[in-house]
Amino acid sequence: MRIFVFGTRGMPNVQGGVEKHCEELYPRLVAPVARPASSHSGCAWKITVFRRRAYVHDSDKQWNHIDFIDLPSTRIKGFETVFHSLLCAIVCIFRRPDVVHVHNIGPGVFIPLLRVFGLKTVLTYHSANYEHAKWNFWQKRIIRVCERFALKFSNGIIFVSRSQRDKFPKYHGKSYWIPNGVGKPVRSNSAEYVESLGLKPGQYVLAVGRITEEKGFDCLIEAWKKTDHQPFRLVIAGGSDHATPFVKRLTRQAEENHVVMAGFVTGEKLNPLYSHARLFVLPSYNEGLPLALLEAMSYSLPVLAGDITPNLDIGLPEDCYFRTGNAEDLAVRLKDRLKNEPTVVPWSLDHYDWDSVAEQTSSVYTALIPPGARDRESG
Repeated sequence: MRIFVFGTRGMPNVQGGVEKHCEELYPRLVAPVARPASSHSGCAWKITVFRRRAYVHDSDKQWNHIDFIDLPSTRIKGFETVFHSLLCAIVCIFRRPDVVHVHNIGPGVFIPLLRVFGLKTVLTYHSANYEHAKWNFWQKRIIRVCERFALKFSNGIIFVSRSQRDKFPKYHGKSYWIPNGVGKPVRSNSAEYVESLGLKPGQYVLAVGRITEEKGFDCLIEAWKKTDHQPFRLVIAGGSDHATPFVKRLTRQAEENHVVMAGFVTGEKLNPLYSHARLFVLPSYNEGLPLALLEAMSYSLPVLAGDITPNLDIGLPEDCYFRTGNAEDLAVRLKDRLKNEPTVVPWSLDHYDWDSVAEQTSSVYTALIPPGARDRESG
């Protein structure tokens, strides 16, 4: 049974929450890589992911038994998603997969077009993109229209945030809450990469995410300035897609305050950064369900997170939250944490399991495909 996927920049090793989500989910849905096909509601899925050529760093057309279709794209903010998603929709119309899985509400504007041509569609609603500060008034209005079309015309909707799903009760008949997952990492004993950044194990605070306005790193640096943080350092691990005025301003702000900007790191470099951190901070103004926070918790790190609803949904102790966007409150929390001895926190993450996410997603697909069609494919 064929699933076509678009709405992600690409995979593997492409920066972004949606990209990480897809990289973890789809290998688990391809039977030769994951578990027996019988564990996925009786179906073995053949996954094809559309990638944006501007973000692709290799020419391989397959990875972990997942096929890729690389299509042209731009890096023009506000245009690249629409342009690439339109091309993806056109290919889907001609290739006619069993299900088209669209990630996020911007690309979801083409779901009505796919439905007109008789295709089954699933939307994963990651976050309310129109809340992001990078968009102007009219762009936010357009994204809200995309949201309306995507929700109304999709056959099934997956919300990664329970609270976000609760905002749309009229669609509960076809929507599901399936949170993001997190793996069980093996902590790195090597501090070589950490030390190459001029850091000492256990003596730095870590933040991870793309360098965009909604991630709140400017607020974090302002709070850092207000703390008596010696001998600790602040590290921000993340890259940017565009050289925006915000990125340039944040870079200057980081240099002035001796903040380490590690750039986009993954795998062998990200593991030791998590493994040897003293504390993890998530200052975002907007999230779907924050993968970086779940990853930090999987390393048993103490965490501080803004009190936005998706973070509150995780159910951290009250003293792990600060008032989002309030540098004074965050500074107070940082001071309190840094004066304490290093701790290992045994967080319970049983609800955030990628294998379970794969099982539930497979069930959503299966519900959309008539039993007769499944029988013909299996025959």
